[in-house]
Amino acid sequence: MNTPNITIRLKNNHTKLSVPIGSTLMDVYKLSGLQMPYGPVSARVNNKVQGLKFRFYNDKDVEFLDLTSPSGMRVYERSLFLVLSKAVEDCFPGGRLLINAPISGGHYCELRINRPLTAADVDTLQQRMHEIVEANMPIHRMQCPIEESITLFRNRGMESKALLLEEQSSLYTYYYRLGETIDYFYSCLLDSTGTLGMFRLEQIDENGIILYGPAVVKDEAGRILSVEVPATTFSASASLDVIREYHHWLDIMGVSTVGEFNAAVRQGRATELINISEALQEKKLSAIVDEIVARKAKIVLLAGPSSSGKTTTSKRLSVLLMASGLHPHTLCTDDYFVNRVDTPKDANGEYDFECIGAVDTAFFQKQMRQLLDGEEVLLPRYDFPSGERVFEDRRLRIGEGDVIILEGNHALNPLFSQQIDEADKYRIYVSACTTVALDDHNYVPTTDIRLLRRILRDYQYRGYSALQTIKRCPSVSAGEDKWITPFSGNADATFNSALLFELAVLRTELMPILEQVSEREPEYSEASRLRKFLKYFRPVPASDVPRTSLLREFLGGSSFNY
Repeated sequence: MNTPNITIRLKNNHTKLSVPIGSTLMDVYKLSGLQMPYGPVSARVNNKVQGLKFRFYNDKDVEFLDLTSPSGMRVYERSLFLVLSKAVEDCFPGGRLLINAPISGGHYCELRINRPLTAADVDTLQQRMHEIVEANMPIHRMQCPIEESITLFRNRGMESKALLLEEQSSLYTYYYRLGETIDYFYSCLLDSTGTLGMFRLEQIDENGIILYGPAVVKDEAGRILSVEVPATTFSASASLDVIREYHHWLDIMGVSTVGEFNAAVRQGRATELINISEALQEKKLSAIVDEIVARKAKIVLLAGPSSSGKTTTSKRLSVLLMASGLHPHTLCTDDYFVNRVDTPKDANGEYDFECIGAVDTAFFQKQMRQLLDGEEVLLPRYDFPSGERVFEDRRLRIGEGDVIILEGNHALNPLFSQQIDEADKYRIYVSACTTVALDDHNYVPTTDIRLLRRILRDYQYRGYSALQTIKRCPSVSAGEDKWITPFSGNADATFNSALLFELAVLRTELMPILEQVSEREPEYSEASRLRKFLKYFRPVPASDVPRTSLLREFLGGSSFNY
């Protein structure tokens, strides 16, 4: 009896393939004639990301993904985490691996083996990882009733994974097996270890290492040049200090993973965790204000990527500065845009509002020098509908006790304030730098936090759908990578705007918005991933969030005017 065929519509080359029912994604790729130098690593099947062992039993649309796509890179990274986890299990039985947020082009990991980590330990670990890769070991995706997986992880001492799964309502779940090592990851992995050779480890302290995986190298126009492991080595970083500070905060709250957070919410501790989180942020901002006052800085430059909470941070700084007896005046870099007709254009001939050339840095610096010299200036306002700078009767003169807070994307770029005396400036970088992990091996991408904030804000205040916001995400990220994050190292202080409880609050608000993205849209895969991600968090009502919270910038109901 002949096996019936099904039809696969292949989006990569806009062709149709007739394949036997039961074929895998890898079978389809081999029949497709596609040549992907950096893949495939996964595929969108009906606009939902699947691993290469996915089998077809009816007609589907398929788009293969490689390492140059964000989804493909995430698949590779998760698979590399599993290899690292197995290497730790093999080399240091009983050791505990914690995979944290991205840092310096890699991932900060802690390895707890009841003694300080040595250079020889790291070499041993790296060698074992290479052996696992060279053996091309199969990665098995195992499915079982969720109660069985919870028991399995708990019996192996993997409590963070057991707690995470306890909150899920699914009848069945899956986990991954690599040899005798088991692990849980929130989305798909590669089907074997043979292609995971792009990595290196670097020790940074007595129990900390950085796992460097592949990175996409692009030219100025955004064209892909190569995919390779970064050659740079780690140097002292404010980001590491922020990670350690946040872990200290989590210790204070008695919560280190989402599973523990969910358990605390079930115990009725949600309001307590919200109040402590808000108090810790306020304490950090107060310490920053004390530094500003001690330095007698006259201009506070505050920058950060999209949806990092810059606006609320500047407003809370203003309140704290007033409480210190100073008189803050908040300005925005957007008001110093050049007229639209003078805005530089990108490689596609579109206005590039993200580049430093879109801002009249010379005019800004002239006005700041005038203010510091005691002169009165007529402040500009950028009129977005007309695309022109206008002057209304908004004047400013500063004296003793006055402080200017300048908030905007380019505030930390040296070109923006190079003619202003260093003694007069204090720089702050604001971003959702790190937050609570899902479990020991699944970190929460901070880019996801900002994207979810932006989806809610755009939907509520700008009339944009989730589809529209997700579509713009690549261009927004490219602008941030080029014009904002490279200058974060210039900051005198870094403020982590992430809140322990925020995704639990945003879950209820965002789920119906994300569900509006149609399966017919390519962005459905991202909306689906975000929905799955939010479901790990036990919901917390927005009514519990204080009106002064940074999260209110996106939720609404803030006591600050925007």
